[in-house]
Amino acid sequence: QVQLVESGGGLVQAGGSLRLSCAASGRTFSRYAMGWFRQAPGKEREFVAWISNSGGSTYYADSVKARFTISRDSANNTVYLQMNSLKSEDTAVYYCARTILAQVAVRRYNYNDWGQGTQVTVSS
Repeated sequence: QVQLVESGGGLVQAGGSLRLSCAASGRTFSRYAMGWFRQAPGKEREFVAWISNSGGSTYYADSVKARFTISRDSANNTVYLQMNSLKSEDTAVYYCARTILAQVAVRRYNYNDWGQGTQVTVSS
């Protein structure tokens, strides 16, 4: 079982940037693709971004494309989400998750392990 711990959330003004980190335990980090999801109050948890196990492929939700960048550092067992040009509608709790699937995975049920989440609040 892997432990995922997110950090880097906070309060930022619209147009600003934040970088989220997700630290994974264990020695199998590089075997698995990873994803970021978010959940706003009263809404379903939604897909944000996916990265392959090697980091060579990425995929984004249309709502964040060209503003967010997912990356990973296998030496440090960490996946990142760089968020630029933030909007008030990006306000949510952000979760990282691990999937055993090798291909692009955008459904919540595609992921087996989840972090506890980190709050991102964008003020307008």
